[in-house]
Amino acid sequence: MTSIARTDAVAQMGWPPKKLLPGIFILILFLIIPLSLLLMTSFWSASFTGLKAEWTLANYARLFSRPVYVDLLMKSTRIAFVVTTITLVVAFPMALWIANRPPARRMQLMFLILIPFWTSYVVRTYAWIPLLGNNGVINYALMKTGIVTAPLDVFLFSQFTVHVGLLYVYLPYAIIPIALSLERIDKDLIFAAADLGASPRQQLMWIIIPLALPGILGGGIMVFILCIGAYVTPALLGGTSGMMIANVIPDMFGVGMNWPLGSAVSLLLMAITMAWVWLLGSRVGFRSIFIGD
Repeated sequence: MTSIARTDAVAQMGWPPKKLLPGIFILILFLIIPLSLLLMTSFWSASFTGLKAEWTLANYARLFSRPVYVDLLMKSTRIAFVVTTITLVVAFPMALWIANRPPARRMQLMFLILIPFWTSYVVRTYAWIPLLGNNGVINYALMKTGIVTAPLDVFLFSQFTVHVGLLYVYLPYAIIPIALSLERIDKDLIFAAADLGASPRQQLMWIIIPLALPGILGGGIMVFILCIGAYVTPALLGGTSGMMIANVIPDMFGVGMNWPLGSAVSLLLMAITMAWVWLLGSRVGFRSIFIGD
């Protein structure tokens, strides 16, 4: 009876509701159609004269038969996973400290975290070059203090630099959801645990972290998605050793003029991203992560 009544209610409302039509139209126009075209193109072939609408699996066979593409995908996944882990480790104590401040002070700190977003992503990435270069501030300080006798090349155009750049750029994406999740924790639970003899470490491990898990996973998912598809930071700071898969895909659509292969690589990257997001979100429901129920 309940399902019948629900069906009648939906029928009376009309489906889809008129209020959702603009959103559905935008979703179809800018998501469904482009992804469908990308999927269709991945099964075509490329030639000197352009695209050939000949259905083939050659692009996916080429993708898995050449180690360079698989290695780049694995390296991009590894970098994204490492950066996400480090970001969460750094963001959690900062978010915990912010969440324990008075409300007025908390808003000021949140405002300070958002200030870097006022500057272009490219400008913020370029700022690391005078800091980490051979003649940069860090090498200059190390040489002046006698720690090293020659500039260290490891600080720039390497995977290390990519990790540092991605950590800096995407750290606010983890701090804010974790801090908001920590704010929603009922402080009486922590006081009750303390009255029962729980140490600060036990309160953190058994109360604070489990209750803040939706914010932690939400921040982790956001950072991971942004990192695995990063283009600007590896292009400016990574050099040849720090190149990621997102730096190769534009060349396939541009200079290489191989749209089918670029589509196949893009879809594989999307599949890997969705798989990792599902794994990160399988601990709790996605509704709890993004809505907080």
